[in-house]
Amino acid sequence: TGLRMLGSLALVFALLNLVNGLYLTPLSHTFQDKFLVRLERRYSRILSWALRGRQPLKLLSGTFGLLIFSIVFFALMKPNVEFFPVNEPKYINIFLEMPEATDVVATDSLARIVEQKVTTILEPYQHAVSSVLTNVGAGTSDPNEMGGANGITPNKARITINFVEFKYRDGVITGNVMKELSASLVGIPGVDISVDKNRDGPPMGRPINMEIAGDNFDQLLLISEDIQQLIEQENIAGIEGLKVDLEMNKAELLVNIDRDMARRMGISTAQVGSTIRTALFGKEVSKFKDGEDEYPITIRLADKYRYDVSSLMNQRITFRSQSNGRIMQIPVSSVADYAYNNTYGSVNRKDMKRQVTIYSNVIEGYNENVINDQLKKLLADYPMPESYDLQFTGKQQEQEQTQDFLSKALMIAVALITLILVSQFNSAFKPIIIIMTVLFSTIGVFLGLAIFNMDFVIIMTGIGIVSLAGIVVNNAIVLIDYIDLLKSRKRQELGLEENAILDAKSAVECIKQAGQKRLRPVLLTAITTVLGLLPLATGMNINFASLLTEFNPQIFFGGDNAIFWGPMAWTVIFGLTFATFLTLVIVPVLYLLFDKLKNKLVSNG
Repeated sequence: TGLRMLGSLALVFALLNLVNGLYLTPLSHTFQDKFLVRLERRYSRILSWALRGRQPLKLLSGTFGLLIFSIVFFALMKPNVEFFPVNEPKYINIFLEMPEATDVVATDSLARIVEQKVTTILEPYQHAVSSVLTNVGAGTSDPNEMGGANGITPNKARITINFVEFKYRDGVITGNVMKELSASLVGIPGVDISVDKNRDGPPMGRPINMEIAGDNFDQLLLISEDIQQLIEQENIAGIEGLKVDLEMNKAELLVNIDRDMARRMGISTAQVGSTIRTALFGKEVSKFKDGEDEYPITIRLADKYRYDVSSLMNQRITFRSQSNGRIMQIPVSSVADYAYNNTYGSVNRKDMKRQVTIYSNVIEGYNENVINDQLKKLLADYPMPESYDLQFTGKQQEQEQTQDFLSKALMIAVALITLILVSQFNSAFKPIIIIMTVLFSTIGVFLGLAIFNMDFVIIMTGIGIVSLAGIVVNNAIVLIDYIDLLKSRKRQELGLEENAILDAKSAVECIKQAGQKRLRPVLLTAITTVLGLLPLATGMNINFASLLTEFNPQIFFGGDNAIFWGPMAWTVIFGLTFATFLTLVIVPVLYLLFDKLKNKLVSNG
């Protein structure tokens, strides 16, 4: 295999040299000697027109107008706003929850019914499914939730559907499979079903999460039930099913000890509790040793007695009588009775206030931000009692915090860039020009996302805009610095002082020369960056190992990497495409306008 790969590499290099000699080298000469020369001439005419008369003011006003138009157009198109890229599921979890105290055998039988239904739904997609796993009673927690319960849960089950890698799915969109599962598993009696998928990125809260806080628990329950009914009556599309994080009907068996009777018998409440606990959960009484291995010996009631209340209550308490010192035994029922009761599964507090949370997943294909906006509008006028609060938390809260952080980070970055530029150029006008180009470069981002109907992903689009700002700033700095260099040389030619004001014709000529000289570097930077990001944006995948060994590149487009990195790549591509026009036309225009303004201020001063 190694020799075969070396031979393939030699063949590839030979083919590349042949293609380079026959096609690429002539093409590069044509590009450099003909295309770029014609482009430079055309650019020279455009720049001369842009710097003539009142054209600079018109172009600057038009650019500001285009910025406002792009923002308005982007808002009117109403793109989906996502916190993180919406990934195609690698696996789907179906959670089943039966009423509290349901036996694991009953849970298993219902899980089998759901599993059969899932198998039927997945039949057309068998080639894309890797496995279907079912857990009943243990391992049923949600892996997406931090601090999820991992103990024994006999009333819960989880069905996990694993898919093969993206390139082997033959066009099957797993998100559509998840939609079909969510729609088909609705209405099965006796079980609460929710469907979820793996989440890329950092751990996040639930997409719909409303926290109600207050002092009185009963009042909190009334408010949560009322809000739940109000939302269900509104029938908002995309909500999988509202749930409350409180188990309100958790069954319990209360053992009430008659303390006076126990005192007369000479036994303590601890002895009563210990007897019942030993009967139910057992007690280690010794160890069995087999060689170097030790096995605990635990004594407890047999199954048929453990689940029989009368047998439990007739367990005998063994104790030593305090009056005569003899060992005595009495049944538990002689000092205690029992009653059936329901209670809360847990009590949550936040900032010393009791709290109830209403939450839900969002059905695949629906936008959680749109649904949350509808919920906020619906509950805006809800009459909350005094000292009771309703807050939207979870993923929404984290999204707002991250958005604020990115906005502050961008402002801090712009402020630091401005300080560095002021110290470098020893001027206040030139940093303003550069910062304005960063602002104008977002025109391309907004227009590109709106025209191609792409999602605005807060994290990845934000990173793309910050990356774009770095490229735009670099191009603008080099161009402005070169204009300053040409003006300095012009002053030396004319025998003027270092800071002398050039005449308008000479200043415009310096700006035109600098633009023509910087045309090729700016274009090549833009072209190489855009071409380099296109594979990342489109998700183009090539298997170079199979290309060299089998001459099969296995090219395919898409995948999880494209979903994750695509928003950032398209942001830079859209922004840089427009920023190229900015650097070559608008930056010289801005420089001319600010140069005239500075000269006017100096003359008047």
